[in-house]
Order: sequence, then structure tokens, then C-alpha cells
Amino acid sequence: MNIDPHHTGHKSSHRETIHLPSPTVYPMVLALGISLVCAGMVTNIVVGLLGLLLTVWGATGWFLQVLPHEAHIDVPVEVEDVEIISSRTLTERLPTSDTHRKILPVETFQITTGIKGGIAGGIAMVVPATIFSLLKYHSMWYAMNLLAAGGFVSWAGQSDYFLSQFHLQGLLAAMVIHGVTSLLVGLLYGAMLPMYPRYPILTCGFVAPFIFTALLHSAIGVVSPILNQRIVWSWFAVSQVAFGLVCGYVVNLQAKVRTPQFRALPFAVRAGLHADQSLVPSAPEETVEGQPDDKDSSR
Repeated sequence: MNIDPHHTGHKSSHRETIHLPSPTVYPMVLALGISLVCAGMVTNIVVGLLGLLLTVWGATGWFLQVLPHEAHIDVPVEVEDVEIISSRTLTERLPTSDTHRKILPVETFQITTGIKGGIAGGIAMVVPATIFSLLKYHSMWYAMNLLAAGGFVSWAGQSDYFLSQFHLQGLLAAMVIHGVTSLLVGLLYGAMLPMYPRYPILTCGFVAPFIFTALLHSAIGVVSPILNQRIVWSWFAVSQVAFGLVCGYVVNLQAKVRTPQFRALPFAVRAGLHADQSLVPSAPEETVEGQPDDKDSSR
């Protein structure tokens, strides 16, 4: 096996250095030249000629940096010890029980439950919207066409008289928008109610509708300018409350299914023999004034 002495010498000469391409200014000169050429098209021919000169100079210099041989420099290697220190602070975790994630329900609703609630709530929401249209515009189609106008750019500048008339295109668009939204919110109610079972009427009928109304009020100007200009928020809030009450009522009527959290409980708890004491809040111990408690009496 023949070993090239020049190759070994070249390798040993760069043992303590890094072989890198030599720095050059020609890419920036080329970029400046092209910029001046473009600027000369709208300013003066002198600027364009100067840019052409810099372009030729930069391209030629950059070309000679790599051909016929690449220009390199040897950068010395500086070895130093680097201590890696994490910015995270270590905290001691408190001991937790097996049931520390109590927010997870042991029973929940099926997906079809949310769909049923969304359909019922969507139908109930139509009632106050239609009453508003009849009282203010003497037409049952205004609220429907106003909802459909959010999806039609050509309807943005239409008058109230146009929105008060029947339009098949508006009816189909409003049914799709209202139907899809009602189903999605119904699914949300079906997943949310098992986590907050104490006050379902308050959660579904008032808290969730008012939160949704507030969020939509802050974003409606971007989503649909025509709705932002013509929507009456008091009636919109009433419609949301009607949806929430009916949807929550229908959802709570449905049967629940057991979750893996229920199956993880002990058999005695699942069979109903006794309650899990970790899930029941303990009452504070009461002592009669002037009498020692059990601990003191045992002493």
C-alpha cells in the first residue's frame, strides 16, 4: 500500500486548525451592483452604469474565489471546558394520591348525546331570532339572511329590505352555518357537562352562552363586518341562552357511560358497597367546649 507523503503532511499541518473557506466581500459587492442596476432603471443611467460595473467586479471576484482553486484559511482551534448548567429550577413534588386528578369524570356522555343536544338547541335558538325579525323588520327571514350574509361577499352592502325577503340561497347557507355551529357546540356541551355536574343549568344556560357571546363580540369585526354593523347583541345573547338551556337539558336527559376512571376504582366502590372516602370531603372535627377530644382523653 502506497502512502502519499504530501497527503499525510497536509493532514498533519491542519491537526490543530480548522480548514474553512476564506472570507470574501464579493457577494455583497455583487448584491449592491444588482440593486444599483435596478435603481438605475427608474432614476439615472449613471446609477445603472455604476451598478453594472460593481456587478461585473463582484461576479468576477467571487468566481476567482472558487476557480481554479478554492481559497481557504486555517482557523486555530481553541479548546476550553464548557460547563453546561440548566436554567430550570428543581422543585420537590408533593405526594399525591391515586385520585388526585378528580376533574376527570367517572361517567360521561356518548358522542350522539352532544349531537342530539346541538340539534335541539339549534331549533330553540331559531325561536327568539325569528321573534326579533318579526318585531323589528316585520319579516321572519331577516335573521336568517343576516347570518347567510356572513358567507356572501356580494351581500355585504345589501339593504334591510333585501335581507327581509326570502332567498333560497340565503336559506341554504344559513341552514349549513347554523347547523354545523350547533352540532359543534352541542358536542362541546356533551364533553363539558360531566366535568361540572353541580350546576348544569347555570353552566349551560348562562355561563357558557355569555362567554361565547363575549368572544364573538370581540372577533366579529374580523369574521363578518356586515354582522358587526347590524347584529343586535341583546337578542343574540337571548338566543344563546335559549340554545344553552335546551341543549343542556337534552344532554342531561341522556344516559351516561362509564369511563376508564370508573373502572380504575376499587371493586367495592364500583359495586356500590361503600363510597370511596378519598372522593368525599372530610368534615372538620367538632369538640365540645370544656371537654377534651378523643385524642386528649386517650392520653
